[in-house]
Amino acid sequence: MGDSGDRAGPPPDSRDDDSGGHGNRDGGPGTVPDGRADDHARLASVVDAWAAAIVANDADRIGAFMADEWVIVSGAGITDRDASLAFVASGDLTHSAMRAVTPPRIRVHGDTVRITNTARYGGRRFDADEWTTDVFVRRDGHWRCALSHITPAAPPQGS
Repeated sequence: MGDSGDRAGPPPDSRDDDSGGHGNRDGGPGTVPDGRADDHARLASVVDAWAAAIVANDADRIGAFMADEWVIVSGAGITDRDASLAFVASGDLTHSAMRAVTPPRIRVHGDTVRITNTARYGGRRFDADEWTTDVFVRRDGHWRCALSHITPAAPPQGS
């Protein structure tokens, strides 16, 4: 996931999408565990496209990546899908950047990555450096995020 604001379209999770190009996204040497390289490449592409949708500030596009039961858990508590999308649709919450700080570690059961993002909420800018965990489920051949969890990254020791 680079600067994700430059891509458009729905989640790239069809069998025809083999846009891996991400190398080994599981954080370890060699091949993807369990021989599931195609799932890992598709998930890596979905994660990148979802970040692009977030930076595009398009609630419909963001919602296309979410399972109906999606929630985000953060220091502020739990926010459900409808409330989160309403913040975006109203323009109260916008993102102008989302960049990976560390390479994502993708497992069939989820994705954990450290990102930075720049957002505005209620007209006020904030910059975040946080660890994120997104749990995706596959339903009817499509990957959808069912849970997101964010935790602020601690500053490096001695800073």
